[in-house]
Amino acid sequence: MIHLHYWPTPNGKKVTILLEEAGIEHVIVPCNIGAGDQFKPEFLAINPNHRMPTMVDDAPADGGAPISVFESGAILLYLAEKAGQFWPQDLRTRYDVVQWVFWQMANQGPKLGELGTFIRAGDKHGDQSFAVRRFTDEANRLYGVLNNRLYDRRYLAGDTYTIADMAAYPWTVNWKFHRQDLGEFKYFKRWFDELSERPAVQRGMAVGADFAANLADLPPEEIERRTKMLYNQRARPAPESGGYGF
Repeated sequence: MIHLHYWPTPNGKKVTILLEEAGIEHVIVPCNIGAGDQFKPEFLAINPNHRMPTMVDDAPADGGAPISVFESGAILLYLAEKAGQFWPQDLRTRYDVVQWVFWQMANQGPKLGELGTFIRAGDKHGDQSFAVRRFTDEANRLYGVLNNRLYDRRYLAGDTYTIADMAAYPWTVNWKFHRQDLGEFKYFKRWFDELSERPAVQRGMAVGADFAANLADLPPEEIERRTKMLYNQRARPAPESGGYGF
């Protein structure tokens, strides 16, 4: 059984899409990142980076003890290998898929995430206009990368729908918030519209739609606690003694 520690963000939804597409039996374990579940000791035991999603497979292929995997891209690779689906294993297609999963992890997700941070900040922390312009332009470049890639192929890795498509799609559903015009990216739009109609994509995107709490219902002290916890994080101290070599 797969246990997915999850909250409904684009990084989480990549994995729920694959779980739905491949029909993998799984349990969703809510990880409320707004409340700080990702900092609990039991979560840090399976993800030292205190970010979700994180996956635990209690029936790995080697028949051994449960295995945990963090980082959404690594989870996609693990589950696709386990299921034998959505990651073709011929040499060229395999690395087409891998490079686009890495592209999404290193470029699309971080840059669109930064854009969202600065847009939401507004003028609460001073003038954000340079940052918003910088990352809006970078978003435009990234949508253009997808558009050009899809100019002469149906999916990111060619004619086959793979985890590369599942990785990129959830980060594009907020194209309006990213201040982009889909009329500029007709090949991307064709791909986006096709994936949006897939029933498994719709199911995966809907997971956790009822999780979010209304922040207006929280007391001011809880809002203040969450703000301090979530923003301007610095390194967590390691134990003073008992570590490797000490």
